[in-house]
Amino acid sequence: MLTKLTTTAAILAISAGAALAEYPEKPITLIVPWAAGGGTDAVARVLAGGLEKELGVSVNVVNKQGGGSVIGHSEMLTTNPDGYTLGFGTAELATFYWAGQADAKASDYTPIALVNFDSGAFHVSASSEYGDVKAALEAIKSQPAGTFKVTGTGTGAAYHLAFAGFLKANGLDPLAVTLVPSQGAAPGFQELAAGGVDFVLSSLPEGTAMMQANKSKPLAVFSDARIGAFPDVPTSEEATGVAFTGGTWRGVVGPQGLEPEVVKTLETAVLKVANSDEFQTFMEEKGFGVRVLDAQGFGDFLAEQHAQVGIIMNDLGIAQRKE
Repeated sequence: MLTKLTTTAAILAISAGAALAEYPEKPITLIVPWAAGGGTDAVARVLAGGLEKELGVSVNVVNKQGGGSVIGHSEMLTTNPDGYTLGFGTAELATFYWAGQADAKASDYTPIALVNFDSGAFHVSASSEYGDVKAALEAIKSQPAGTFKVTGTGTGAAYHLAFAGFLKANGLDPLAVTLVPSQGAAPGFQELAAGGVDFVLSSLPEGTAMMQANKSKPLAVFSDARIGAFPDVPTSEEATGVAFTGGTWRGVVGPQGLEPEVVKTLETAVLKVANSDEFQTFMEEKGFGVRVLDAQGFGDFLAEQHAQVGIIMNDLGIAQRKE
């Protein structure tokens, strides 16, 4: 009897191993939590095309927008953990827990790989008296809170949190500058040109048109190295002496319970695509920043994002949960 059970267990183990070895054997769905046609959708579709070549199966991008991306991000976590439904997570994923929109934390997702990080940049009008970001910070510090206004992003969005974090890192109250919410960088720059606000926080590529029209100028970028397409813009550390990185990001995640072998297969494929000339060229031409982290590195990153976002949202008084 014991021999029979042992033999049966061995057969089952071999069958399970064979099944895992065959993964993937059918199409994969990649959930994008934003509408088709946007930046996240564009990056996801290029990534999916590369993954099809690496994995040998179709990778279908499905847009599940709504609720400020809560709907799509929630489905990424609750889907069947068989490796056939994955998610293209964005920076907003780290805000839901603190905003009281979901119980899941960023660190609750299974990390597969990070492929993108777009650093925020501190922009002023081309006619601004501030020649560098230190001068702007000194001006903010010298005036009552609320004297200056910033726009280019929404309340609690990644760039709003990055701007507040930058102020805090440089010894200022995160609430020292009033946010004028906008539906993205374009209307924010228009408001800057009209003189309605003092600063815009957006990525460098989003400010290209205004820079070329001599209507705005970037004083610093919140990255640990200068951006290749904008070599004259100093990093926050170069500009202030204080190291700080902040912005928005995108990466492949899965639900809890994914088999380690499946995660490894996906991680290997995503890393190969993200490091390919085709993907790198696309990202550079479209102005997206490339930051590639493996599953372990991405997992550490998600844990850091959860903690950092909680602190700054509490500082801003917009968190529904305490640290």
